[in-house]
Amino acid sequence: MSHSSSIAELASALRAEVERYPVGARLPSSRALTERFRVSPVTVSRALGQLAAEGLVVTRPGAGAFRADLATASPAPAPGDTSWQEVALSAEPAADQVPRTVDATGLLTTLTAPGPGVLALHGGYLPAALRPERPLAAALARAGRRPDAWQLPPLEGLPELRTWFAREISGPGGTRTGADVLVTGGGQSAITTALRALAPPGAPVLVESPTYPGLLAVARASGLRPVPVPADTDGVRPELLADALRASGARVFVCQPLFHNPTGAVLAPGRRADVLAAARAAGAFIIEDDYARHLAHEDAGPLPPTLAAEDPDGVVVHIRSLTKATSPSLRVGAIAARGPVLERLRAIQIVDSFFVPRPLQEAALELVGAPAWPRHLRTIGAELRARRTAALRALAEQLPHLVPEQVPRGGFHLWLRLPPGSDETAVTAAALRAGVAVAPGRAYFAAEPPAPYLRLSIASPASTAELAEGVARLRTACPPPAP
Repeated sequence: MSHSSSIAELASALRAEVERYPVGARLPSSRALTERFRVSPVTVSRALGQLAAEGLVVTRPGAGAFRADLATASPAPAPGDTSWQEVALSAEPAADQVPRTVDATGLLTTLTAPGPGVLALHGGYLPAALRPERPLAAALARAGRRPDAWQLPPLEGLPELRTWFAREISGPGGTRTGADVLVTGGGQSAITTALRALAPPGAPVLVESPTYPGLLAVARASGLRPVPVPADTDGVRPELLADALRASGARVFVCQPLFHNPTGAVLAPGRRADVLAAARAAGAFIIEDDYARHLAHEDAGPLPPTLAAEDPDGVVVHIRSLTKATSPSLRVGAIAARGPVLERLRAIQIVDSFFVPRPLQEAALELVGAPAWPRHLRTIGAELRARRTAALRALAEQLPHLVPEQVPRGGFHLWLRLPPGSDETAVTAAALRAGVAVAPGRAYFAAEPPAPYLRLSIASPASTAELAEGVARLRTACPPPAP
């Protein structure tokens, strides 16, 4: 049972019991509820907090929870008429503008927790057992007690954290400094800031095909036109990128050169210079989303430098995040850029979100500066390799016709091509009925997909055994192609 479902079930049980208590009567103690329902003290506290928010109980620190007087509560207001919004939200844009489409479906598919009993092979975060939760909790507690913890931080981010990100992005002997870096509220926020800063509404933005659905959602919500550029097992094809830049007039290309989501591809050494040259010749920016550098598998070998490290001219706007390697709630990332664009990025970020909370930055800085940080990354690398091996073995045994075309050496995902004629939406629904959640591939394409796909997460299951069981359940939803 998930933690959230435990809270909901306990709150439901207590909600049914509250009516038996007279107004003002004290409910059983938290310890008694913990022992009776066999849940954690945190679950009890959260369930009582939910009842307090509903006005059913009143909590008094040190005294407990008491039944509230519902007679004094304000009656629920009558619902208003919001039908007018359908007209306002559907207003036609000007003839020269691209309609905004705010569609989070591709993101919700991977962010929404599955129901009880459903194995999660669809997510994009580490399971609880692999997160550095204790070090994070300790770092956040210490950060919150510092004398200046709740003061306004530097708008660009803490200098020490910016310097750390700069070293990470530049590599040994790199020329990037903390002055080239802005601390952001995670990678998704950084992508939004970069697109808003670099592309005006209605402009085309080149993206890899396939690509991360969150990028497509941000672009469309900003009134931009995502234009796909085909990629293969060696990353984006430079000659097609140059053609697309000329044909579209785009001044922004977004890519993931390392452990691309969803395919796991790494941009081939022979293509890196050509990609940079194509953008430079077109007077275009490259947004380098380096989301997976901390997610290298144990057998990945030496990683290539960032594109930003090989770019002296400010072509590359680099994005990095700590979230994937730590916790979904440690939303701390960075944007690195050179030249006048940095000031525009800074202005956009301030307008959109002001700054990243100082305690969160302090906690992140303490975490990455500790000796345990490299050990944590090695642990992730070893576990992801083991999970990839287990998933490939299970696929070979259970679903040999779905073995991925590319075996990634980093990241969280396997990209599976379904047999021709398959309906990936129907397959995903059938998988859910069989007790396993996977992500359909349609959301990863800016235009019509060339084939049906599924994205399988090797990170989100609790263990390799759960991963193998998930693949076994997926078998019932993915029959082999007809002979």
